[in-house]
Amino acid sequence: MTAQTSTTRLTVAQALVRFLAAQYTERDGVRQRLIGATWGIFGHGNVAGLGQALIEYGDDMPFHQGRNEQSMVHAAVGYARQSNRLSTHAVTTSIGPGATNLVTGAALATVNHIPVLLLPGDIFATRVADPVLQQLEVPYAGDVSVNDTLRPVSRYFDRVTRPEALIPAALQAMRVLTDPVETGAVTLALPQDVQAEAYDWPDEFFAERTWVVRRPGADPTELAEAVRAIRAARRPLIVAGGGVHHSRAEEALAEFAEATGIPVASTQAGKGSLRYDHPQDVGGVGHTGTATADELARTADLVIGVGTRYTDFTTASNTLFAADGVRFLNLNIAPYDGHKLAGLPLVADARSGLGELTAALQTHGHRVTDAYVTEYSEDKERWEQRVDACYEAEEPDVRPTQPQVLGALDALADESDVIINAAGSLPGDLHKLWRARSRDQYHLEYGYSCMGYEIPAAIGVKLAAPERNVWALVGDGTYLMMPTEIVTAVQEGIAIKILLVQNHGYASIGGLSESVGGERFGTAYRYTSDDGTYTGAPLPVDLAANVASLGMRVLRAKTVRELREALAEARRADTPTCVYVETETADTVSGPPPAQAWWDVPVAETATRPSAVKARELYERHVSTRRRHL
Repeated sequence: MTAQTSTTRLTVAQALVRFLAAQYTERDGVRQRLIGATWGIFGHGNVAGLGQALIEYGDDMPFHQGRNEQSMVHAAVGYARQSNRLSTHAVTTSIGPGATNLVTGAALATVNHIPVLLLPGDIFATRVADPVLQQLEVPYAGDVSVNDTLRPVSRYFDRVTRPEALIPAALQAMRVLTDPVETGAVTLALPQDVQAEAYDWPDEFFAERTWVVRRPGADPTELAEAVRAIRAARRPLIVAGGGVHHSRAEEALAEFAEATGIPVASTQAGKGSLRYDHPQDVGGVGHTGTATADELARTADLVIGVGTRYTDFTTASNTLFAADGVRFLNLNIAPYDGHKLAGLPLVADARSGLGELTAALQTHGHRVTDAYVTEYSEDKERWEQRVDACYEAEEPDVRPTQPQVLGALDALADESDVIINAAGSLPGDLHKLWRARSRDQYHLEYGYSCMGYEIPAAIGVKLAAPERNVWALVGDGTYLMMPTEIVTAVQEGIAIKILLVQNHGYASIGGLSESVGGERFGTAYRYTSDDGTYTGAPLPVDLAANVASLGMRVLRAKTVRELREALAEARRADTPTCVYVETETADTVSGPPPAQAWWDVPVAETATRPSAVKARELYERHVSTRRRHL
């Protein structure tokens, strides 16, 4: 006779909540909860299922009330990134528009390899109410719902149409969430009738389970090839990507750079891998990079990518790495990224791989020449002087420029501050100018560059690191996309800081439009003129008043002096606080040094307007320098 398995009778939703509360991750001997909390907005698709379950097991699963489904995902992503991808949040929505609002957030999570669990309600599995409210009817497929829009932006997707199907689906979901290669958005679509259906669950399903996050080492053959390539290089350059942070490989990178003297440039996701004042740090690389890093990139004979995807901003649309015979060595935990640019792959965890490289090279006493170190050190010093000039405000009683706004915050911040940004002109200014003082101070979401990410992400970061000062840097265009989670911050007393910069429109795209012959069409927040264009007076929109109407304290700053005072007051505040400032130049992107490398945005091949004709001529000159690395 077989032993009787003990069971507990629960609804599917109740069982899922209990299961999630018992999941843990472990890396380097540190154990923590995988699902730290659940965000939710309720409708008929989840209120009686997951909504009831979260009440039933509220002691086991903390809950946060969201205002927008997309922004709930952004908050979960912010929490997960701050938690080094070892812990995340779940997000539940109703069916229909609640579910489809998840798509943008899911894409952001998956593009950036950040784990988040999505639990949208779905139509009746039994089809007893067909079509149910908000159901999309597809005549050729009865098993399709709007949740299928989440398939291409999820790393794992399943629709749980039977109670017992939850067991394998939930286990697969946890596997993907904790896999450093596969992780991203994970979707379990939950039909509303199945959520409320009871089932006798084996008690083993609710036992604590620990998912060990791997740190694979390098293959010996690949490691030997990597060492040979580094020893043969005269002008090597490290490009540090987000994988350095995900792996907590910052110290290992510093040891490798110090031992070899190789300079370290950083992508948007990798900035802060070394402190800005580390001797080997040369700043951001690519279209928004520093002159120091980009000149090193142009002349490098070996590019050592560590945890980077080599996006077009990093490679300047394949025009930046221009030296004859340049080769790539790609240390990456994902084989897909390890083979990019026809590079030598070194498939391993970033921290493990860097440690192995350092040990192997030390046996040979390998180091770059003193002349190379002197060259990039002097170039770095010259760039820092340019940063000082951008930050400096000789007249404190005038309206600041955007770089002076960043300079005021830079002067105030220490290594405990976290700055968050994603879109607009700020990412370019920050990548060039910001002086990162700690490994996780610089939080730029630039894989998807999603307007509206900053405020909800700041809430997620603050929940993960309540002792830190967390700043959401937001332009007016981004603010108007998604300010609603201010209400959540006020409701829960989450003391985020918002730095709201008003420049009357989509300044970044306005500048790009002008450079590619688009003449800033449709990018300004202005009244229409007689010719129908948006070239009239600026709109009388009072964003500070809007912030205040949502319950947040607002400090208005009209001058550089007032800005400094307001930022200091906001930093001391223990309640949600916004600093509002209007910048000096409303019709230009910003006042820092211009782009140091190209970015490919195709220009009209034929046109009659002079601006487009001129832009096309310049475009063709840049295109001629693009190359494929083979």
